[in-house]
Amino acid sequence: MTADPARTAHHGLTHRPCASHRSAAPAADREEPELNRDATPRRYLMCAPTHFRVTYSINPWMDPSKPVDLPLAQTQWEDLRDRYRSLGHTVELLTPRPDLPDMVFAANGATVIDGRVLGALFAYRERFEEAGAHRDWFRENGFAEVHEPEHVNEGEGDFAVTASYLLAGRGFRSSPLSHMEAQEFFGTPVIGLDLVDPRYYHLDTALCVLDAAADEIMYYPDAFSAGSRAVLRRLFPDALLAREADAAAFGLNSVSDGRHVLLPQGATGLLDPLRDRGFEPIPMDLGELLKGGGSVKCCTQELRG
Repeated sequence: MTADPARTAHHGLTHRPCASHRSAAPAADREEPELNRDATPRRYLMCAPTHFRVTYSINPWMDPSKPVDLPLAQTQWEDLRDRYRSLGHTVELLTPRPDLPDMVFAANGATVIDGRVLGALFAYRERFEEAGAHRDWFRENGFAEVHEPEHVNEGEGDFAVTASYLLAGRGFRSSPLSHMEAQEFFGTPVIGLDLVDPRYYHLDTALCVLDAAADEIMYYPDAFSAGSRAVLRRLFPDALLAREADAAAFGLNSVSDGRHVLLPQGATGLLDPLRDRGFEPIPMDLGELLKGGGSVKCCTQELRG
């Protein structure tokens, strides 16, 4: 079993329910659901997009012909960082490097459970040096167990942590051998999931953990192979299933603290289903960072324990 912070006693972060109206039906026709979830304080690692640019393409979202508005990207990233802090979470900062434009996608640099760090080994040479920058940060910040992997994995891009499992994506980036390596290192059951649509090249583009303590997730079924869909249905029969339009808006690339779900603002079809389950969705605009194939979750690595 993993020891995610979400398994500890809830500290009851308070936040006023979202006042926005539902779009699926007039307010008179449906009752506003009670937002009865508890948030738990989290600790995140982020990296400013100081040197963010798109000069190469290693996923279907990256188009070097489309220029990045760097000041806007910086503003959008700061909005996300500040929102985490306003919700009571701690945000640690990784120093960006000018030769590594994708460092803003900090989720890919490692996976941390119980204070133990499984480092990343990137599939593409353009990002290879990011792994060392992350390992250096962990060692400099008091993390005693920092494992340098033997097999390709891209951190929380392809690893998602619940109370019972470590869900692990494969098919485009991370090696299946990394799943065995993670299981041996963390001592947590690893569930391998095959990604089949190149638009959803990382697990965190196709699946989001909503409540780790309760093994509650949302995902886009068509991003997975038939066998992996069957596994997800069996393990998570009550999961929230996203539609194609919301998946294409990167709606699964979201972060939840157990109550608040920060998600890309284009994923409007997820707002009511999340509210119906007692969550408070918080739309965020990270449109400039989406030009690099990432959004809320890609920018956010969770430091568990």
